[in-house]
Amino acid sequence: MTGDVVAWRRHLHAHPELGFGEHETAAFVAEKLRSFGLEVAEGIGGTGVVGTLRHGGGNRAIGLRADMDALLIAEATGLEYASRNPGRMHACGHDGHTAALLGAAQAMAADPGFEGTIHFIFQPAEEHGRGMQAMLADGLLQRFPMDEAYGIHNMPGMPVGAFATRPGPLMAAEDNFEIVVAGRGAHAARPHLAVDPILTGSAIVLALQQIVARRLDPVDPAVVSVTEFITDGTRNVIPNIVRIKGDCRSYRPDISAAIEREMRRIAEATALAHGATAEVIYTREFIPTVNHAAQTEAALAVAGGVFDSVDADCAPLMGSEDFAHLLAAVPGNFAFIGNGEACASLHNPAYDYADAALPGTIAYLVALARSRLG
Repeated sequence: MTGDVVAWRRHLHAHPELGFGEHETAAFVAEKLRSFGLEVAEGIGGTGVVGTLRHGGGNRAIGLRADMDALLIAEATGLEYASRNPGRMHACGHDGHTAALLGAAQAMAADPGFEGTIHFIFQPAEEHGRGMQAMLADGLLQRFPMDEAYGIHNMPGMPVGAFATRPGPLMAAEDNFEIVVAGRGAHAARPHLAVDPILTGSAIVLALQQIVARRLDPVDPAVVSVTEFITDGTRNVIPNIVRIKGDCRSYRPDISAAIEREMRRIAEATALAHGATAEVIYTREFIPTVNHAAQTEAALAVAGGVFDSVDADCAPLMGSEDFAHLLAAVPGNFAFIGNGEACASLHNPAYDYADAALPGTIAYLVALARSRLG
């Protein structure tokens, strides 16, 4: 079976598709699930797929979830199964997550060992935080009721055979911002006729650093990162407009609200001091991923019988995860599984999912389902 799963993983790796465009991936998943004998529903939340396996007379149900989308990255691995879709790449291991969940479905269909219902959830568009929301809006929990839900993600830097999770906050919320600074353009040789938005914008960027350093309690983790500074000027023109874009991370709604409040105050007041204006567009893309205590304890108990090492209280990460929306609606757990200490980082052009992680991941998912539906 493992050989089949490796072949599936490499097929998916070679044919990456972006969020809500996973048409070939979804069709591949649906065909495999049907071949195992599962009930299959397609088109959930756009391109989502759910395979349902029932056995015995149990009335409990759980959900096991994998993500299917790739990234807008040009692959640089040189592998024989490298991406055949230029500029698109499975640089986050969703090919491995999908293949592992297919492997678990195949194993459970062949040898159930449980009483109840398992929903194998293959979601689109995780990378931009919209796929799980789309599936939920399309009636995921009404059409496929579940008592608990579980998800995994590979983790470069952790050895293959390692498992890590924790109760409570595991991954951060992600907020995005754009600050539009409007000044008055002029010839570069006559700056006295301008209201320079570059000078104003630069002052705003520097002042934003005080939000985390001086406006938030040091024990509350938070990140404010400016990632883009865009003007409509050219070499000899002071521009009219500057757009400052960036990303914020936190674990609590009140911290997110404080960051937005301080950002608006800083941007508007700094612009006013320079004779310009500033508009702040602030959006919330991901909510925090918060594990439930009982389900995390259950996941750890199962992991202890599968993996070489288990970290029951790993450090939270500032990355974000779309599975958070399912955990906000259903008790469950999200966990990390080692992808190798020498592996390139996630979202890197040289990254590849470790096929050696597939057997342990499948074994964990199977044992977890049997444990929760014993």
